[in-house]
Amino acid sequence: MSDAVSAMDGTSITVAGRLALAIHEHRLPPGTKLIEDEVGEIFGVSRTVVRSALQQLAHDRLVTMQKNRGAHVAQPTIREAREVFEARSLLEPRTARSAAARSTPTDIARLQAHIDEEHLAIHAGDSGRALRLSGLFHVEIARIADQDTIAAFIAQLVARSSLIIALYWQKRTALCESHAHDALLRALADGKAGLAEDLMKGHLLDLVSSLDLRGAAAAPTSLKDALRP
Repeated sequence: MSDAVSAMDGTSITVAGRLALAIHEHRLPPGTKLIEDEVGEIFGVSRTVVRSALQQLAHDRLVTMQKNRGAHVAQPTIREAREVFEARSLLEPRTARSAAARSTPTDIARLQAHIDEEHLAIHAGDSGRALRLSGLFHVEIARIADQDTIAAFIAQLVARSSLIIALYWQKRTALCESHAHDALLRALADGKAGLAEDLMKGHLLDLVSSLDLRGAAAAPTSLKDALRP
């Protein structure tokens, strides 16, 4: 592979990462049209690089690409929303049980750092960042469980959940009221596998109950504002 091709691939990965971050932090709502020329102008890259970045995001199901319609931030249907959280409710409680049996002091410290950053984001009024950090907390628990295949699947489900929450979340004040992660952390630190499993079940049920599956997406913002560093 030539240096030029390697550089282009690296640039497209960077652009894909910036777009994914904006999606996860709800700065780019579901349904937002991602115009290649505009995205390229914002990041100072070619359309080829942008197209490669969008294809990466389409592979991760964060973006949809359709002939004659271009690329848009994905809009999960109500059926998809139910399926994603059903899958999470099947996988994550057992993963939390496994994580409680394997967690080390270093693991607990990393989880605490996630919670601390999440609380800082909440207090700063940055709900999008808080939600992204919340999702990473779940991914980290899956990593601690040392089940690579399941952890990769959970990471994909969490990414889809970000879009679902952006579309259907109705109880935004619940973010400030939730102490579910603190309780989970204590159970993991104490090695209480059964409690960790039960807490994760309850936490995911609370997340589902916060969704209004009759809701609609927020109006898209401008790409330039959404992607501003």
